[in-house]
Amino acid sequence: MLLAAIPDAWWSTPYVGARFPGSRSVKAHPGLAEGANCQFFAYEVLRLHGIDMPAWRSSELWHDTGRTTRVSAPEPLDLVLFNAGEDAWGAHVGVVVDEGRVLHLSAEMGRPAVWSMAEFAARDRYRTLIGFKRASRG
Repeated sequence: MLLAAIPDAWWSTPYVGARFPGSRSVKAHPGLAEGANCQFFAYEVLRLHGIDMPAWRSSELWHDTGRTTRVSAPEPLDLVLFNAGEDAWGAHVGVVVDEGRVLHLSAEMGRPAVWSMAEFAARDRYRTLIGFKRASRG
């Protein structure tokens, strides 16, 4: 199971908004020990499973057509984007772990958590499901 592969130390990763993919902080201190934002955490989960992602922000991820594909029926390890509105810019990114559940790191929780799709829909900042993206696995 996807969650069983997550190293114990990763469950205490603090949310740090300044530690996004490609940031100076991440380049100077790779890994999750000093924290992560949602995208960086999600990409590290994929990397753990052999899927490397570019240092994209959420809008770049959503608009990509070369390394990722939009899918309507998500599978484990697909990325999911949520926002308050329809725009992918600034969207929250998580990783699908099984049917209807998403592993993510948010400022609200402060540490990684697994939420149902209904838990996202119940919060204004995540009420809009932008969609699902499947990264190339090879």
